[in-house]
Amino acid sequence: MTPQRVTLITLGVADLECAKTFYAALGWTPTREVEGQVVFYQINGMALGFFGLGPLAKDQGRPDAQLGTGAMTLAQNFSTEAEVDAAYKTAINAGATVLKEPQKVFWGGYSGYYADPDGHVWEVAHNPFWPLNDDGSLTLPPE
Repeated sequence: MTPQRVTLITLGVADLECAKTFYAALGWTPTREVEGQVVFYQINGMALGFFGLGPLAKDQGRPDAQLGTGAMTLAQNFSTEAEVDAAYKTAINAGATVLKEPQKVFWGGYSGYYADPDGHVWEVAHNPFWPLNDDGSLTLPPE
């Protein structure tokens, strides 16, 4: 077993139905769900879950905690700038908040940022130095 891995990312959401509706508009399909509590999506070798804030705090053993969004970014890389633009437009049309429209960036790529309805920040990017695998996954090239 390799210790350098992530198998599940769970994000707290204020309104589970709202989160499901937003991600459905992006083309995401739930894989498993505990009605009114949590929903899981299978993604390239791992899973992403959305958990109601109250039930998540209780599950963490701190039911009175005020959960919010943290200083982190989730990212989707794409093979072309046009794919970045299309993904960004889809998210904004689904109700995402504009943070930074896609544009050429200092490191030689192209990227933009939006926030989902709960404030979770997503980057959509094209990195010409990191080619994607056929399934859309990323394997960092050696230096």
